[in-house]
Amino acid sequence: MEPTTPRFAFGPRNYRLMFIGLAVLAAGFITMTLDSEQYGEGFLGITLGPILLAVGFLIEFWAIMARPGATAAVARDEATVTTVPSQPVPPATTAPVAPAAPTAPTYKR
Repeated sequence: MEPTTPRFAFGPRNYRLMFIGLAVLAAGFITMTLDSEQYGEGFLGITLGPILLAVGFLIEFWAIMARPGATAAVARDEATVTTVPSQPVPPATTAPVAPAAPTAPTYKR
């Protein structure tokens, strides 16, 4: 039996996009705090900062929704792979087995 690797929801490309989006978000918040006008009503606080925030959130959304590239690991084992036999398999010729007596369920905490 060959070892299987777990399949992750995000690939390396997704994580790179997420970090880029976080950097753009941080740049947007920092840009809004750098405005020298009273109450942040200058170009940096009202225009450039919110634009950077919107772009950062769009990058984050894209990073989450993007399909992982071909570099993402895919788990392959008997439980996840369905194969179709090339020839029909004859039915088993063994006698049926009686079902086992039901037992009380055991629960672990």
